[in-house]
Amino acid sequence: MLSLAETFQAPTISLKEKVDIFEAEMAKLPQTYLPLSHRFTPGLYIREIFMPAGTVVTSRTHKRTHPFVISKGKVDVMDEKGDIERIEAPHTGITTAGTRRVLVVLEDTIWTAFYVTEKTDVHELEEELTYTDNENLPKDFKQAYTGEKTDVQFPVLR
Repeated sequence: MLSLAETFQAPTISLKEKVDIFEAEMAKLPQTYLPLSHRFTPGLYIREIFMPAGTVVTSRTHKRTHPFVISKGKVDVMDEKGDIERIEAPHTGITTAGTRRVLVVLEDTIWTAFYVTEKTDVHELEEELTYTDNENLPKDFKQAYTGEKTDVQFPVLR
C-alpha cells in the first residue's frame, strides 16, 4: 500500500485510482455524520448535505449533469482532472456527468444538488444518479449518500 503522499505523486496510476486509494485510507479514520435532507417535487429531487468545517469529503462519481448550489460556507474542491478550486457561498454551478470530487471543507457548508427524476426512493436514486465503483473501500463502510433514520426526508409535494 502506498502512503498518502506517494499516492498523489505516483505517475503510474490514474487520478481516479489515486482518489480511490485516498478515499479508502480516509475511510479508516473516524467518520463524521453529514446530515442530509431529501426534498421532492414532481419531477425534481433536491438533495442537501451539511458538511462541517474541517472535514474532507469524497463524492461518488455522478452519472448525470445537474445543477448545484452552495448556500453557505467555503470549500476547496479537487475535480476529476486534479484541478483545485476554492468555492465560496453564494455559488451556483453545474456538475457534469463523470464528475467525482474531493472536498476540503474550510467553513461549515451547505451544498444542494438538483436532479430531474420521478423517483422518490433515495436508495433507488443512489443507483440512478451515482456510481459506487471504489473497490478499495472497506466492505462495511457506509457512505453518506443514502437516507438514514437521522436524515430529514420531506413528503413529496404534488
